[in-house]
Amino acid sequence: MLELLGNHTVQTVTLGAVLLGMVSGLLGSFAVLRQQSLLGDTLAHAALPGVCIGFLIAGTRHLGWIMAGALVTAVIAALFVQVVTRYSRIKMDAGLGAALSVSFAVGVVLLTYIQGHASASQGGLDSFLFGQAAATRPSDLWFMGGVTLAAMALVALMWKQLKLVTFDPLFAGSIGLRVGVLETLLTAMIALAVVVGLQMVGVVLMTAMVIAPPVAARQWVSRLEHMVFLAMFMGVVSGVVGVLLSAGVPNLATGPVVVLVASALVTLSLLLAPGRGVLWSWLKLWREQRSIGQRQMLVTLHKLAEHHEDPYYPVERSMLDSFYGVATGHILRRLQARGFVVPASHMRQEGPHWALTDAGHNEARQELERMDWNQAGV
Repeated sequence: MLELLGNHTVQTVTLGAVLLGMVSGLLGSFAVLRQQSLLGDTLAHAALPGVCIGFLIAGTRHLGWIMAGALVTAVIAALFVQVVTRYSRIKMDAGLGAALSVSFAVGVVLLTYIQGHASASQGGLDSFLFGQAAATRPSDLWFMGGVTLAAMALVALMWKQLKLVTFDPLFAGSIGLRVGVLETLLTAMIALAVVVGLQMVGVVLMTAMVIAPPVAARQWVSRLEHMVFLAMFMGVVSGVVGVLLSAGVPNLATGPVVVLVASALVTLSLLLAPGRGVLWSWLKLWREQRSIGQRQMLVTLHKLAEHHEDPYYPVERSMLDSFYGVATGHILRRLQARGFVVPASHMRQEGPHWALTDAGHNEARQELERMDWNQAGV
């Protein structure tokens, strides 16, 4: 890995991946929390016509013109979605889907036209579909760095307003904030982030860089500021690890590998994140099932003891197995470890017997009180 970092091309691509991860994690957090995850996909596909138009204007594969064209068409698509959803009955997901499909269709038509009629200088233009990280030049890093700094400055200066618009746009409008302007500005910045990633991961895969790091970060934290920083960190990790893997293994495209690393972080977060992870949910459910089984057993033994007017009435385990329909030995042993039951020496030829202790009776009474309160709706 250290040898790879000594390569000038790898260094350039790695820095580009760092900048892409930062801006994607920063602005993608707002898109995810606003439930506009499809926005990144729409803007990425809407950038393809701009790539073609920029090429036609410049007459060559000039990155400046191509990026400018991509930004214009992405912003136009975003504004189209906002206008349509605000002034018609079309929902956000339908508006995003329409803008995505129409924009990408126009882009494919233009790309086909260029490949069929333009000069040989159009070679490699279709690399914007899936990215061509190795073509990143040091001059491109200045553009990417400028966009990243602009995005960070914007978010820092308007943090409270953007946070309020993200979580409660109705209240933001009631206190005089121009919600439409703020949403448009934030959407334009997301479009700019998408344009930054076209060279690295391409039109098709850029949406993953906008969505994956924030989604992964959201599983670990519950505050916006923590989510933003963690999403930026995960975006950087995805970019750097993806670049190094693609550089170390021959014939691996950088963009898809970066996306796969980001997807792996999402998978690990969904599985392992405390409180929200799938494994933690399963563990919590398992503990609750164990707890419910123990509480039920205590109540059963307590009621049997009351019925027989003997607080230490020995209950045959086989009877408990028949009553619950499952083996209850493991539940009784856990209760014994907690001091709630003890083995009883009673009619050993019929199998083991168990009796409640004083602590077990107290715990059973508390459980019965909780059940009464729950039934009363208190």
